[in-house]
Amino acid sequence: MVKSISNMRRNWAIAWPLAFNALLVQSMLLIDTYLVAPLGELPVAAMGIAATIVAFVLGIEIAIGNGIQLLVGRAVGANSRDDLAVAYWCGLFINVLTALIFLAVLHFFGNEIVSVITQDAKLARLTATYLSITQYIVLLTAYTQVCTAYCNGTGKTQVPLKGFMVELPVNVLLSYLLIHGVGDFHGLGLMGAAWGSLLAVLLRALFLYLALKKDPSVDLTYPRYRDFWAQLRPQYAQIYPIAANFFILSIGATVYQLLFAQLDLFSFVAITLIFPWLRAATQFPNAWAQASAISISQALGQKKALELTQFADHCTRVGMLISLLIAGLLALLSQYVLFIYPDIEPETQRALMIIAPLYIALPIIRAYNTIGGNILRALGYSNLVLKIHFVTQWLIALPICALLILYFDASIFWAFAMIPFEELLKTLPFYRFKQRYTVTT
Repeated sequence: MVKSISNMRRNWAIAWPLAFNALLVQSMLLIDTYLVAPLGELPVAAMGIAATIVAFVLGIEIAIGNGIQLLVGRAVGANSRDDLAVAYWCGLFINVLTALIFLAVLHFFGNEIVSVITQDAKLARLTATYLSITQYIVLLTAYTQVCTAYCNGTGKTQVPLKGFMVELPVNVLLSYLLIHGVGDFHGLGLMGAAWGSLLAVLLRALFLYLALKKDPSVDLTYPRYRDFWAQLRPQYAQIYPIAANFFILSIGATVYQLLFAQLDLFSFVAITLIFPWLRAATQFPNAWAQASAISISQALGQKKALELTQFADHCTRVGMLISLLIAGLLALLSQYVLFIYPDIEPETQRALMIIAPLYIALPIIRAYNTIGGNILRALGYSNLVLKIHFVTQWLIALPICALLILYFDASIFWAFAMIPFEELLKTLPFYRFKQRYTVTT
């Protein structure tokens, strides 16, 4: 019992900075959405489309970061400085290369991508202009995500948290001034939000660089006896199955958004307004699940046996309690959403009311799957988790969602309901395999 309490406390010490890190990541879009909302439905829709495209690549980078994070955890458990350095530099190479490929694609095919999403010429032009600035966020995030993964895997989760606390007020101030202007400066409108976010992320990147450089316990010197190109492939082979799980979910979330963009403008704006809040809310159960995976990875690196079944059960119970609290906060949000966005159209207000029961229930349904998936990844069953996500999302939920929107002209309620429906499909296999492998490991 004492050991179990100690494990939970250690998990909590890792989890709470992770949660606030993730919350502050989402706060960038929340801030932009809140500040842009008075400009009207068209700028909000343009920002929603551009954010969806950027979020797709950020999801890939976060996926790579999650793979690095578990490798760093194992290196910490094994007390290997060389393995830490190899994981960091290989991960940085992979993430930066991903960002550069994305920038090249946007440079040559950006307008075509936007035109596929929306047929509205004015909306497409506004989206492309906004995207021309925000696309560079992914290059900076490629670096910051690897630094964050390194800090999280080593247990120094408060370092990225401090970086976001530096970034957040700068983001708020810069975005407000650049959007709405001050004095003789009349502001840049939607473009001001893009520049504010980009400059704020740059500040966070500089903070993380200095924090790691000045920390005497951090030595990222690459070991001379380990050829980088020879190490890159085995490192990638270990990161890939972990990253692929997140990659599938990221693409799926992007496809959902693109399908929702085919709804009427007011419905899409309603989803655009609520999605940042929903992403922010689900970060708390996600952080607890990631902390559980880090604890398991460190124990595996030490070749130290955890009371795994008991530990997994306790983590699941705590995660479900967190999700119930989050659902309560979302229910409160649904009552005050018009206070937060007072300038939205009546049709958008009605759309938000229609989907309220769905987004309130979603964190409860999703929490169990998130915890189970992270535990299975830490145990080395990433391919199994990938199969569960692929089958439920790509072979069942997304095709049904596409049929409902594109062929049956379904309402916003039934279209949005496919997200919690997908999570319900995953619950049984995650329960079955978590119970099986936590007993046998």
